Amino acid sequence: MPKPKPTEADLLRHIAREEPLTATVRAFRGLTRERLGQLLEEAASRLEGGEAEPSAEAPTPAAPTPDESPARSATPRLRVYSDGAARGNPGPSGAGAVLIEPGGTVVAKVGKYLGTQTNNYAEYMGLLLGLKHAKSLGAKEIEVFADSELLIRQLGGRYQVKSPTLRPLYEEAVKLLNDFSRVKLVHVPREMNAAADEMSNRAIDERL
Repeated sequence: MPKPKPTEADLLRHIAREEPLTATVRAFRGLTRERLGQLLEEAASRLEGGEAEPSAEAPTPAAPTPDESPARSATPRLRVYSDGAARGNPGPSGAGAVLIEPGGTVVAKVGKYLGTQTNNYAEYMGLLLGLKHAKSLGAKEIEVFADSELLIRQLGGRYQVKSPTLRPLYEEAVKLLNDFSRVKLVHVPREMNAAADEMSNRAIDERL
């Protein structure tokens, strides 16, 4: 059976979630990969809602400045999958996080290139990236999934944080976690964290 023809909204959403869009981000000063993905998602929603495209005579709305936060509805509960990658330890590293609604809908994929760092540093940065984004989306309750046993056990109070490099990252993570009304920390096998791992490696490859 032939696959159904994709709609314009389907195409925009696929681009937003799967394409790196690196050249576009570099071409427009102040534009981030995250914001570009949100713009594509918003355009897809407008198409599905049947909103007409602005006419040639209509004034084009000014693009938001980097300090402006895009308006979107709050997502009270989120699952945060986080990961970090370092090629060599230390070596070129990246952080990644994927945010998912309880129903399974992916609401965001974020990544950040970290330069030369250790794997544990990258793991913490992936968590911080995910927590900050969850907070920006209005999440009140979160479940954190990570394949770093060290990170999960340190945040759960089972391991001490002895590294002077990791200590400030741990303290920042604890502060962010305290902003949520409910937090669950879960250690998962690496194969269950593939999406976040992909984002952390994309961050290295594409210098996100």
